[in-house]
Amino acid sequence: MTAVSASTNTIPGVSPDIYSAADFAQIARIIYSAAGIVLPQGKAMLVYSRIAPLVRAAGSVTFSKYIELIGEDAAELNKAVAALTTNHTFFYREAHHFDHLRTELRPRLIEKLRHRQPVRVWSAGCSSGEETWSIVMTLLGADRSDGVNLARGDLRVLASDIAPHAIKKAEAATYPAKDLKPVPEELRRAWTTESGDQVVMADAMRQIVRFRLLNLHGDWPIKGQFDFIFCRNVMIYFDNPTKERLVKRFSDVLAPGGFLYIGHSERVTGPAANDFQLVGPTIYRRRAA
Repeated sequence: MTAVSASTNTIPGVSPDIYSAADFAQIARIIYSAAGIVLPQGKAMLVYSRIAPLVRAAGSVTFSKYIELIGEDAAELNKAVAALTTNHTFFYREAHHFDHLRTELRPRLIEKLRHRQPVRVWSAGCSSGEETWSIVMTLLGADRSDGVNLARGDLRVLASDIAPHAIKKAEAATYPAKDLKPVPEELRRAWTTESGDQVVMADAMRQIVRFRLLNLHGDWPIKGQFDFIFCRNVMIYFDNPTKERLVKRFSDVLAPGGFLYIGHSERVTGPAANDFQLVGPTIYRRRAA
């Protein structure tokens, strides 16, 4: 970990005239306030490496000048927040979640669609889209004809992230073929098309997904309730009070009996914990009111 000395206000290897311990501390406070992301002292050089290009692009020269800019310019603040998010993800990550979705939840959702009832899904913190497309392929199933009929029903998937570059990649819906190896072959065959060494998601899937920029720490322009929510490996960047507030907000927008899927190192805690029943590894069911 990089040592940050409050007493000397220096970070080893970086001129304090450009980037100081005080600059890091101020950026950490701003990012926490804006997005709930915690940046411990060991992240000082990560902050430097990710924010330095923005400092140069803005013509700010020093980090202190750039801090003044993001205090006045919301668009520039959003760039800084996006630069400090982690977008590591992959297809069919934590496969037991998709097994549960396929065997336990999907049959009920199919019944809802066949009775012309709405089905609403949220991939919160969707990053570059691998999670979202894994969800949709699992929902639509291995039979392409049946899946297309399901997609024509009242089925909508919200996929949100705070980083514009991640949303752009997710919307493009094109990935290296090797990245889809974890996806069951029958789903790949039904819902993707290979073009050279790239794979493209089928139009029938793309039509039911809405990718949106959304800060989980901010306002949610959301109406109605969700049948299930995936929010995995997002809360690891938050402190406990922020996690607990987020879980409560998820509880408020989940339909009774709906499911919340979270990351393998995350847990539901705090005031909303009584709203949920643990039904599988990091799978929680919203209790009836």
